[in-house]
Amino acid sequence: MEIDTGNTAWLLLSSALVLLMTPGLALFYGGLNRSKGALNMMMMSFSSIGLISVLWVIYGFTFAFGTNDSAGLNNFLGSPSQYLGTGTSWIGEEWMLAGANTGIPTYAFMVFQMMFAIITVALISGSLSDRLKFGGWVLFSLGWFTLVYVPVAHWVWGGGWIGAKLGALDFAGGTAVHINAGAAALGVAVVLGKRIGWPRENMRPHNVPFVALGAGLLWFGWFGFNAGSELTVDSVTAVAFVNTQVATAAALLGWIIVEWLRDGKPTLVGASSGAIAGLVAITPACGFIAPLPAAVLGIIAGAVCALAVGLKYKLGYDDSLDVVGVHFVGGWIGSLGIGFFATTQVNALASNESLFYGGGFTQLGKQFVGSAAVTVYSFVIAAVLAIILKAVKVLRVSEEAEVSGIDIADHGETAYDFTPSGGGGGGFAIAGLGKQSVDADGKADTSQKVAG
Repeated sequence: MEIDTGNTAWLLLSSALVLLMTPGLALFYGGLNRSKGALNMMMMSFSSIGLISVLWVIYGFTFAFGTNDSAGLNNFLGSPSQYLGTGTSWIGEEWMLAGANTGIPTYAFMVFQMMFAIITVALISGSLSDRLKFGGWVLFSLGWFTLVYVPVAHWVWGGGWIGAKLGALDFAGGTAVHINAGAAALGVAVVLGKRIGWPRENMRPHNVPFVALGAGLLWFGWFGFNAGSELTVDSVTAVAFVNTQVATAAALLGWIIVEWLRDGKPTLVGASSGAIAGLVAITPACGFIAPLPAAVLGIIAGAVCALAVGLKYKLGYDDSLDVVGVHFVGGWIGSLGIGFFATTQVNALASNESLFYGGGFTQLGKQFVGSAAVTVYSFVIAAVLAIILKAVKVLRVSEEAEVSGIDIADHGETAYDFTPSGGGGGGFAIAGLGKQSVDADGKADTSQKVAG
């Protein structure tokens, strides 16, 4: 086997870019949250990095991408043993994509897909802020990753029924990541219930610069997310890279135009959210459509998602940070967009020309079936997991903890220290010394003994 150093370097760099997206998401979500729950919100993203990284190596990768079909279950689940974490036989193996050599070590592909699994789980947390116990979040993450993300990744990308048999396309995760996470977020939010005081109380973002910084990091990392999904470095990689930028920029404009017309003022939160909506929508389509359709898809996603975030007030579910309105809706727009705009002129894997390229409704129908299947499956399993956690009383914090702040209740820390600077003995108290006194000349008397 001869390693293609260019392809391998690009995929490893893309893996690092995708990992950066999860701390970016932590900042984005943390800024959107109220201050008393900002750290808990960020902790849910960081805990996903720890938990899912380990689970992916142990069993996630083999069940998602294992191709040995000794049990005859490959339509629904990958091999339970081919890439099991205890194995070593595949360390020097080259990753085979649709039977073709890529020149990429299997380990490089494994770590790239690990980063996708991490952020997919983390995305769900945005709908659950201020009221979900951290222990409940960890248990839910473990269960949902195992029962939903791993099989869905196999269905879409690992040779399972959605990608290989149905023929639905998903270049970088519109179905497997965003629709999947958005449906789960809705399922848990419905079972978890509304925040105390929602929607009467003001629950605006507490730190808008954090929101913008997080969105910027997500935008930066998303080039690895989308263009990296080609795995190799070729013309499709370049198209996916360009489409990611164009669609995101157009969606940003689409969102703030809606705000401007509806509210009279465009906002930085709106611009940041619009960018995320565009990134979500272009994700499944970026390697199948041309740049001009990508811009059209982006502006549609920005405008529609700006309107969709209001659905929670009409339907009565408390999706705290609009995971449903941005990721679920944006994911659907992108997935169906393939049925309208995909063409073999961009990517030969788009075996059916889309509606606007003379291919009729065939691909659009496949996109709908695949996305609907993931929606139903993820929503149901997520809701059932939440019901079980609720029954054993590990789902929601107490009313007192929610009102006073989940950061203190679950983590014993806060994002901001509002202690008066002149009280409490200052550095002397921290050093374990008694209260500082002042002598007749106004100088500090530091002769006190260490408190016993």
